[in-house]
Amino acid sequence: MCKKGEWWKADTEAVISQALRTGGGPNVSDAYTINGLPGPLYNCSAKDTFKLKVKPGKTYLLRIINAALNDELFFSIANHSLTVVEVDAVYVKPFATKTLLITPGQTTNVLLTTHAQYPNANFFMEARPYVTGQGTFDNSTVAGILEYENPKSFSSSSFQKNLPLYKPTLPAVNDTSFASNFSGKLKSLANAQYPANVPQTIDRQFFFTVGLGTEPCTHNKTCQGPNGTKFSASVNNVSFVLPATALLQSHFSGKSKGVYASTFPIIPLNPFNYTGTPPNNTFVTNVTKVLVVPFNTSVELVMQDTSILGIESHPLHIHGFNFFVVGRGFGNYNPAKDPAGFNLVDPVERNTVGVPPGGWIAVRFLADNPGVWFMHCHLEVHTSWGLRMAWLVLDGNLPNQKLPPPPSDLPKC
Repeated sequence: MCKKGEWWKADTEAVISQALRTGGGPNVSDAYTINGLPGPLYNCSAKDTFKLKVKPGKTYLLRIINAALNDELFFSIANHSLTVVEVDAVYVKPFATKTLLITPGQTTNVLLTTHAQYPNANFFMEARPYVTGQGTFDNSTVAGILEYENPKSFSSSSFQKNLPLYKPTLPAVNDTSFASNFSGKLKSLANAQYPANVPQTIDRQFFFTVGLGTEPCTHNKTCQGPNGTKFSASVNNVSFVLPATALLQSHFSGKSKGVYASTFPIIPLNPFNYTGTPPNNTFVTNVTKVLVVPFNTSVELVMQDTSILGIESHPLHIHGFNFFVVGRGFGNYNPAKDPAGFNLVDPVERNTVGVPPGGWIAVRFLADNPGVWFMHCHLEVHTSWGLRMAWLVLDGNLPNQKLPPPPSDLPKC
């Protein structure tokens, strides 16, 4: 397993608290890590390097996880190809690539086949960010080492040292073309053993804008947004406010009044040129709203990035469901033309997907899991700013289609 993350020389809770007070982005991380180790490309970290020890002519299954808080990441191993076979715990049609793109919260399984003969070298495995926004970011590279066992050695734990190290060639940090091409290669197996159960007919269609905006700030001297405002984020201009009482508890007990409203907008209330000139009013609405759908509703959701404060990729995650990514594109979504190009045969099935910068993504899923389910951007700073909402799926008619009661040992307070 290769888990890529971020590391700060500070208490991360203090970092985000400071950011929320000033309305700006949090201080960027001081390093990326592979399996918790920053590696030799950072000062004084050579001894803290993850090493993947392999034998020649073998095939290894690597599980790659992006555990970073605020950055999508490219990943590559020098002089080696990776075969993608699974994403987010669902098999995909295998394809070979030199580089992966993986957003926070996503997982990818790949097959790594080592060279048949022992190479007279070691190889860097590296990760660095894919960034589309305008703010500051940790523009550094983390490295681990792919290290071959010397077959001539009598000790199975003996590895060659002081060999040349080869580095991979990673895409540029803003290479949206690579990101789009990589995402487009992901397809479901869609066979008899692993069918792609894509909803072919749709009961409800929703159109969400996702992006950044502003809100008034009471601390004008410290707020970092434009014209003394705070940066904020929203879905359909609703910046979600976490309630004091749990949404699921309020729904189950029938006491939602004063906790949330069931009036989340299914389309933008004020349409505009989403990827063109931003509107004059960039303020968001700070409320707690949920979107209610009946049990077993087949849903089509289009998520559109906006350019209000600059276009940016947003990895969106829905709790409680997998979904099929049936379409994607750049510019404004066109409901009259774009659905004709939807893939309803073998689209990739995921639980997290990146909305392209200055573009849109279309997903379909069956709302067959009753309860209240969070949907949010997997960039932690955007979630903190309110780029989140909740789906409320009602009970079905049968006993196994109803929300179960809380466990008997659930704390009362």
